[in-house]
Amino acid sequence: MLACHRRCAQQALQLARLISHSHASTAASPSLQESPESASVETLRNRLAQGPALEDFLSASSSTLPGGYSVAAPYWKEKTRKPDWLKRSVPGGDKYVEIKSKLRELKLHTVCEEAKCPNIGECWGGGDGHTATATIMLMGDTCTRGCRFCAVKTSKAPPPLDPNEPENTAKAVAAWGIDYVVLTSVDRDDLPDGGAAHIAASIQQLKQKTDGRLLVEALVPDFQGNADSVKLVAQSGLDVYAHNVETVPRLQSVVRDRRANWEQSLATLRAAKAAGARITKTSIMLGCGETPTEVTAAMQELRDSGVDVVTLGQYMRPTKRHMPVVEFVTPEAFAGYETSAKNMGFLYAAAGPMVRSSYRAGEFYLSNVLRKDSQPEAASV
Repeated sequence: MLACHRRCAQQALQLARLISHSHASTAASPSLQESPESASVETLRNRLAQGPALEDFLSASSSTLPGGYSVAAPYWKEKTRKPDWLKRSVPGGDKYVEIKSKLRELKLHTVCEEAKCPNIGECWGGGDGHTATATIMLMGDTCTRGCRFCAVKTSKAPPPLDPNEPENTAKAVAAWGIDYVVLTSVDRDDLPDGGAAHIAASIQQLKQKTDGRLLVEALVPDFQGNADSVKLVAQSGLDVYAHNVETVPRLQSVVRDRRANWEQSLATLRAAKAAGARITKTSIMLGCGETPTEVTAAMQELRDSGVDVVTLGQYMRPTKRHMPVVEFVTPEAFAGYETSAKNMGFLYAAAGPMVRSSYRAGEFYLSNVLRKDSQPEAASV
């Protein structure tokens, strides 16, 4: 449609030039008597001058949003700058340096670093009205799956689990003094339980070493649909059970590993809620080729399935070997999705170009909800 408008505009401009040239020639020869043809040309010229400008043609297919819905992503060989709204400052600060140093000391991995998250400084640093949040990646840095969007290393046979990891993780987090921690993990389809027991042990250690003060969110795999594994993690004492659907139903096979799918992920989230998880959470990436209708339909299906929290962010290609970005969705469009999510009844929603599944997971609002829910008995005494 846009190409059609552009061609129409170019033709109109060319015609206007021809008419203008014809009019100038007529004006330069006053002795010539005006013909019916020249009168028609003059009328047409006036109509064109009063008609739409080039900008009107180009904007005819734009969204009604002030910034439009999206900007098309360039071909990967094109050296085109990303939109200004995707710029981020270099991470730093005392809290950031402290967390990074402790991670190296205890040989722990974070998805923040492995996945090259742009918000690492903001989440680790805390301040500015939000709690400091760290995201620890359990079970090593090698995944058994190969999703097309993910930068984490893959292998059919990753190294064995570190039995000391649950305790080391708890020690590190307790020493940081942070308010909220997100535990995530690689997929371990090579293990009978998918690593559920290891994740559950890590959560229990964290709660014990912080006397229950720390809020724990676990962003976990789908465990290949194993309900027992889901139940084990959901009943481990965590505060938020998270599992990402990643994209809309139509694009599941394009974006994710073939062993993952929409139905299996949705069943996992339902099972976690049924097992007693206080809050369930998921995330959707935009810019993969989905349509606005598909996004809102997916959000509604998630809400209908009992999911409490949803985050939406822009997909960013980690390397040239990964799935290309189709479009960069504007901040205005993300704001619209966040409003829609809240209207659907989600307990909490965060949407923005730089939002990731663990982005500012310790947001005051979510933290307050969790802490308030944990003190109803005390208030009634």
